[in-house]
Amino acid sequence: MEHITKRLIDELVEGGWLKTPEIINAFKKIKRKDFIPEDAKSASWRMAELNQALPIGFGQTISQPLTVAFMLEILQPKRGDKILDVGAGSGWTSALLAEIAGKKGGVIAIEIIPELFEFGKNNTGKYGFVKKGTVEFILGNGAKGYEKEAPYDKILVSASAKRPPEILKKQLKINGRLVCPVENSIWLFIKKSKNEFEQKEYKGFVFVPLV
Repeated sequence: MEHITKRLIDELVEGGWLKTPEIINAFKKIKRKDFIPEDAKSASWRMAELNQALPIGFGQTISQPLTVAFMLEILQPKRGDKILDVGAGSGWTSALLAEIAGKKGGVIAIEIIPELFEFGKNNTGKYGFVKKGTVEFILGNGAKGYEKEAPYDKILVSASAKRPPEILKKQLKINGRLVCPVENSIWLFIKKSKNEFEQKEYKGFVFVPLV
């Protein structure tokens, strides 16, 4: 499995999807295989490090590594950031973000499906992030954000909304970044002032809907 992981990361680097050393390091440390259902009868476990989305139950998936790499690169997470991870699902992106944010930062991981809330929390716990307090899992509607801990340096949404989520934009710090799928595009919003945002659309992606 280790050689598959290395090959995948090498492909993402060579393809220009992974660029930032801190993000590359997180991909190396946080093993995707630790975030999928361990079903001995399923090929999914053996396919964990391949570059494709995989089902995790309840109509949800663990995203394609290429897509996650792209979203993290435009999100630009930094050490010390406070980050909101909406639709945490398996917990993989939460763990990647926690690895980057470090002890001085933190990740609020919010998931609306109770079974996936427990699944993601347990998966992320394998790396000690929950015990150390680097990641806090919240059972709730991520489409509304999490006002209690706002404002955030970065917000990542891992499922597709029908329109840009205004409530999440309000929970950003000035110069904060929101990365969110809308339909089949990925949108980047950078908060320049209270009501002013720089935005950019990246087309050609597929996501499960935000529930």
